[in-house]
Amino acid sequence: MNFAIYQASRIGGRKYNQDRVAYAYSDQSLLMVLADGMGGHLHGEIAAQLAIQVFTEAFEQAAQPRVPDPKKFLNEAMQRAHGAIIQYAHEQQLGGNPGTTCVAALVQDGNVCWAHAGDSRLYLLRGREVVTRTRDHSVVQQWADWGIISADEMKTHPDRNKITNCLGGVEDMFFVESADAVPLQQGDTLLLCSDGLWGPLSEIEMATALADDPMSDALEQMMDEAINRAGVGSDNSTVIAARWGDAEESRSTQSPIIVALDSP
Repeated sequence: MNFAIYQASRIGGRKYNQDRVAYAYSDQSLLMVLADGMGGHLHGEIAAQLAIQVFTEAFEQAAQPRVPDPKKFLNEAMQRAHGAIIQYAHEQQLGGNPGTTCVAALVQDGNVCWAHAGDSRLYLLRGREVVTRTRDHSVVQQWADWGIISADEMKTHPDRNKITNCLGGVEDMFFVESADAVPLQQGDTLLLCSDGLWGPLSEIEMATALADDPMSDALEQMMDEAINRAGVGSDNSTVIAARWGDAEESRSTQSPIIVALDSP
């Protein structure tokens, strides 16, 4: 496969970084996964780390070198990660379940499919256009869907951090939303990010930056800008992006490779 990829995370104005991110690839498949541990839950960073670990280990087992059913893989891995968080909380007698959002994408056979829970997002970018993105599982997204508030008001509403779905958290409120495979075109970019990045920035800004600048430079500048705009107490800001196409680096490996970003 041919792709360029870059991942990065910033702590922002928080005391801890509860975001986690990783990718893994074989000769024929690419997995990208990002989790944003919920600061309002005990040990959100542990929930995020468990989610990343479950996904990458599942990929290592399944991608030999192809994942038999990408959509099923993403759904089952998300369910398994949710269960692992609940089990950890029970075994450690935490007195409550850690929670994390999660978004994951799998590229194979020139297509991409994805799954998510919460408000960490996936964007499919083509040139300076946003082809599609995930829909947040949040209170403000529901209100916007109902026409109570506008898309712009979502970014500044005092309830913007209240999500309605996550891994861990409340056991019976969890669900996985997944998408069928979408064909990729040469030069398409997949961007996964936590709300610490997409919250302060517009979609047009992100798409334009990734179209105009080298990917690593664009992502670093986007994180700088997001943290600067959010000001004191800015959220963790985490991204992973991959550009697909024959013009990118060819990746060849005999067994799956996992690249997890160390948390700052």
